[in-house]
Amino acid sequence: MAEQTSTGRSRQESAAPEPRIRPLMVGGVVFAVCMMAIVGAYQVFVGMGALMEDNFYTRSNDYPYDLNVNVWGWVHLGSGLVVLAAAFSVFKGRTWARVVGITVAALSAMENFFFTPYYPLWSMLIIAFDVLIIWSLATYGHAQAHKVYGAPL
Repeated sequence: MAEQTSTGRSRQESAAPEPRIRPLMVGGVVFAVCMMAIVGAYQVFVGMGALMEDNFYTRSNDYPYDLNVNVWGWVHLGSGLVVLAAAFSVFKGRTWARVVGITVAALSAMENFFFTPYYPLWSMLIIAFDVLIIWSLATYGHAQAHKVYGAPL
């Protein structure tokens, strides 16, 4: 017969150990959410700047993806709002929000790649932030979310 523990369970029936939370993973998600909020706000400001002033960005004559500045403004404004919404969803601990966050960060990096001739340093900085966001969200597992947020397994 199996030996009983103080909770009434036998030693063979005891539950699996709780998942171990590494501070880097939890900090990584907090970092990702903060960076997503910064990137989203930046995208919104860039979009508003392009929509308010047509001469705000210099145009390149030989750039194959040279769109109208208003088009870039609407693209940045829309993507910034989506990134901000994804940041708040990720902070709530939803698994689908992490997938959306990774997808949105990848699309933001691609958008800033095409926007590089207009603002090269800022575009490269936002691409670097997007890569860090993708890494942070990809390394954070469901078991850690269960322990931190109390979400069901």
